[in-house]
Amino acid sequence: MDGALWMYFLLALSTAPPLVPNAALIATAGMLAQAGELDLWLVLAVVAGSALAGDALVYGVGKLAGPRVRDWLQRRPTRKAALDWMADRITRHGVPFVVGMRFLPSGRLIGGLTAAVVEYPLRRFLLGAGIAEAFWASYSVALGYWGGAALDGAWSGVLLGTLLSLLVAGVAQLISSRTPAPEPPERAS
Repeated sequence: MDGALWMYFLLALSTAPPLVPNAALIATAGMLAQAGELDLWLVLAVVAGSALAGDALVYGVGKLAGPRVRDWLQRRPTRKAALDWMADRITRHGVPFVVGMRFLPSGRLIGGLTAAVVEYPLRRFLLGAGIAEAFWASYSVALGYWGGAALDGAWSGVLLGTLLSLLVAGVAQLISSRTPAPEPPERAS
């Protein structure tokens, strides 16, 4: 059980901060849950809960740095346009927008910081982030769980989880690179 405790700790430690690549570790935890080495429900709770805690921390940093960040973003027309675009979308679409941001490259970081900077309510942000993290944790752990069951082996499950993670990251990067940036507002002459 000591090894299992370390695995839960490692999952929490690697999932809380955004931009830490841990998809292979999460898939491995799913595979270990399928093999009976870890508790599936505890793996899901640790992954989703620590990701939500990380989102709350990002929001808090955005709240503390909000005025300085807003001033910095408004110095250039392109940055101001991006902030205005995000503020408009989060105000107009609310919780569904927060959920959707989780699944964009760097969306967890950008979404949390922007929500705080534009003063989106914390409770609504955490609701959206909680829904997103529950969904994300479920499919991330399921990849390893079902991969381990289908391939009947630890190393096969790790390999499958790693390859699928790389594939998802590659597709997300391709989509984001082809998405046009918002146009800066025209200046009044």
